[in-house]
Amino acid sequence: MAEILERSGYLVKVRVEVPADRVKASYEALLKDLASRVRVPGFRPGKAPLKVVEARLDRKALLQDLKERLVEETYPEAVRELGLSPVAARVVEQDLKEGEGFRYVAEVENYPEVRLPDWRGFALEVSPPEVTEEMVEKALEELRQRYAELVPVEREAQEKDHLFVRTEEGAEFPIDLSRALPHVREALLGKKAGDVVMVPVLNDKGEKVREVRTEILEVKTLKLPELDEEFAKTLEAESLEDLKNRVRESLKRQAERAYEEARERAFLEKLAEGLEVEIPPSMLRAEERHLLEHLAEDLYRQGISLEAYLEALKAKGELEKFQEDLRKEAEKRVRIALAREKLAEELNPEVSEEEWQAYLQAAARAYGVSVQDLRRQFGEEGLARLKERLRQDKAVQEALKALG
Repeated sequence: MAEILERSGYLVKVRVEVPADRVKASYEALLKDLASRVRVPGFRPGKAPLKVVEARLDRKALLQDLKERLVEETYPEAVRELGLSPVAARVVEQDLKEGEGFRYVAEVENYPEVRLPDWRGFALEVSPPEVTEEMVEKALEELRQRYAELVPVEREAQEKDHLFVRTEEGAEFPIDLSRALPHVREALLGKKAGDVVMVPVLNDKGEKVREVRTEILEVKTLKLPELDEEFAKTLEAESLEDLKNRVRESLKRQAERAYEEARERAFLEKLAEGLEVEIPPSMLRAEERHLLEHLAEDLYRQGISLEAYLEALKAKGELEKFQEDLRKEAEKRVRIALAREKLAEELNPEVSEEEWQAYLQAAARAYGVSVQDLRRQFGEEGLARLKERLRQDKAVQEALKALG
């Protein structure tokens, strides 16, 4: 039997009573489990009488194991019976007496109740997209850069040139001066093919430890194609004007996507800010851990451990600010997630089978797997979460459409 003793916001105090016959059955099951692992002289494993096994075990530890077993068995049943959706819980009282039932009290952090602000009156301060001729010209220049060719030049090396060099050990390789280390760039600037240069090698402290004799074999520079009809045709445009129109249309599509993303972001942030909710601390801690895990992965790819990163912040006196920013970001993310969920509950958009299949195909492409593999990897629960994500996306789009 379970009952709610007290409720205050997300915090619910619950009492659970386990009848004596169930306590006895759980105790016997526990003894049987232990009997299969405890070695008793004169008996084969698992064949010793339960009373003999019981006599060899620490009574206090045995009763503690029984309490934990009973809570594990009955707590899920209790919260279902009471209609709770717990995100965390802890036992604060428990009473177990021989021959009697087991009683315990748990403090449950229940999934929070959420109330949305009047979002239909929102004014989103997002500027509409604008594609200028300057943007078109810049995009065309980037196209020229992309199709540029490296050509040899008979002159001294300049800052954006590429050099082909050979070291005294016989190794040959290219050097892009625009990306070279400052001391390497300084040694090579102004030199031409045939010159021999002593390039310094520095240690971690920036101190010169030796020099490498380096011969410049070739100096090359990027030659950009002319922005003319011929260049347009290489990009499968009918003419230079056609190319400009295509670039303009592409920029408009990009600007429109960026505009829609900005509106969605502004809407969700405003929705989350106006949300009436008391968030359980465990939800915030879980999101903080999630953010730290992502940071650890990013740092690992750079060859840095999370521990070393945090120690460096501490040494610079920046750890407290980092932790405060982490808490703020975690709360913002939790509030947005709760807002999306409540909005989907309010608008209740339907997801057609066609939309679901298209969404699965897009997700599979993003993960670089087939739809069948995606289904297998996610499993039923994962697919249900994915479908709920789609439903929430639709709710957000419906809300934005209603705002005009």
